[in-house]
Amino acid sequence: MALKALDIYKILPKKNCKECGDPTCLTFAMKLASGKGDVTLCPYLDEGARSVLGASTRPPVARAVIGVGGRSLTIGEENVFFRHEKTFVHPPGIFFEVSDTSPDDLILQTTTRVYSEAVTRVGQTLQWSGIAVRCCSGSQSRFADVIAAIEGTGFHLPLVLIADDPVLLEAGLAKCGQFRPLVHAARKTSANAITAIASRYDCPVVVQDPDYSQLLSLSETCAGHGVHEILLDPAPATLRDLLITASRLRSDAIARSHPGAGYPLYVNAGNILGSQAALLLAILKFGGVIVTPPLPTHLALAALTLRQNIFTDPQRPIQMSPGIYRVGNPGPSSPIFLTVNFSLTYFTLEGYLEATGVPCFLFLVDTEGLSVLTAVASGKLNETVIKSAIQKADLEALVSHRTLIIPGYAAQLSGRVEDATGWKVLVGPRDAAEVGEFITREWHA
Repeated sequence: MALKALDIYKILPKKNCKECGDPTCLTFAMKLASGKGDVTLCPYLDEGARSVLGASTRPPVARAVIGVGGRSLTIGEENVFFRHEKTFVHPPGIFFEVSDTSPDDLILQTTTRVYSEAVTRVGQTLQWSGIAVRCCSGSQSRFADVIAAIEGTGFHLPLVLIADDPVLLEAGLAKCGQFRPLVHAARKTSANAITAIASRYDCPVVVQDPDYSQLLSLSETCAGHGVHEILLDPAPATLRDLLITASRLRSDAIARSHPGAGYPLYVNAGNILGSQAALLLAILKFGGVIVTPPLPTHLALAALTLRQNIFTDPQRPIQMSPGIYRVGNPGPSSPIFLTVNFSLTYFTLEGYLEATGVPCFLFLVDTEGLSVLTAVASGKLNETVIKSAIQKADLEALVSHRTLIIPGYAAQLSGRVEDATGWKVLVGPRDAAEVGEFITREWHA
C-alpha cells in the first residue's frame, strides 16, 4: 500500500537540510505521498530506505514512452481508479492499424491521415497517436519494407509493431528500432526472445496472456530480464472481459497487491466483439495504448472528444488567458462582451458572435476557469474583479463609449458594476445563441 506523508516522514532523516529543494523533511514527505516528489533527491537516505520509499511513492501504474520527438507518447503514471478522486494523467494513445498485406497507397493514406488529421476543440488540438503495423504476410522483407515506407514519410509517428514471430519483429525493428516503437507481443512461449530483442533496441514491449495470473507472472518475468517499460494485453474477447479485466488490473495496481499489475493497459479494439464500443470503453476504462481499425469521421470525433473530456483535470478547468479578444475587425464603436475565462464559454460565445457578422471585443475576466454561474456564486466574478480587469486592459483607450455587456447569468451584478466602474452595463442573454438578436435589438453605438 502507498505510504501516507507521516509514514514517509518517519523514514526520512529529519535533517531539514533543504538539499532536496524543499524547506523541511515534512514538506518533502508530503510531496512524495502525493506522487510529485523524487525520493532520489534526498542525499541522506540509505539504500534500504530508498528502496522502500521508491516502491511506495512511485505511481501505481508505471510510465512508458513510445516513440521519440514531438509526437512521442507517454502513458502510465496513473494514481486513481476514478477520475474524480484526483485526475487521470496521460491520455491513451489511439493507433490506427494497417496490415503489411494492404496496398501501399492505402497504408500511406492511413499514415498521412494519422499525421495530419486534427480537431480543434475548446482551444486544444486533438490528434491520433500513431500507426500499428501488423505482419500478416509472414514475410520479413515485406514487413520491413512497409515500416521503412512509413518511416520514409518523415512524419516520425510512434509505431506499434505486431507479429507472432520474434524474427519478424526483429526485421521490423531493424528499420525503426532507434525510434522506440512498441513491440507486440511477448507471450509465454516467446517471452525470452522478445524481451531480448526489446532490450537490445531499448523498446517498450507488450506482454499478452488471456489468463490473468499468467499475464502478471509474464510481466514480472519480462521486468526481471531488464525490460521495465511494459504494457499488459489480457486479450479480451468481449466488452465484458475488457471491463472486468481492466478494472481488476487498475485496482490491483493501486492496491500494489501484485507488482505485475502495475503497468499500462494495451487494448486492440479490433479484436473485440463490438470493436467500436470497445474503443470507447477502453478510453473510459484505463486504456494506455488502444489499437483500432481506421475510424469513420463520426466515430473519430466521438473518440477524440471523449478522450479529451475524460483526461481533463476535474480540479483545473480548461482556461483561456484573461484579456481582450477580437471577433472580426472591431473599432472604437464596437460592443464589448464581458465573460469568464472558462474555455468552453469563450469558444461557444465566440462562435455565435462570429455568426452575427458584427465586429466586437470579447473581454475575458480571470475567474480561474470557472463558468459564469459558478464564478458569480463563488464570488470569483464580482464588481471589484471587473473593475480591476477594466483598468488592467485599459478599456477606456480601446473604445469611444463606456458600455459593457455582461452575461445574463450575471445580471445581479449590473448595478454594482456600474457603481464601481462608472461604465454603463447592459445585461446580455443567458443563452449565447440569442446574442445576434440581442445585438440587433439593444446595441446602438
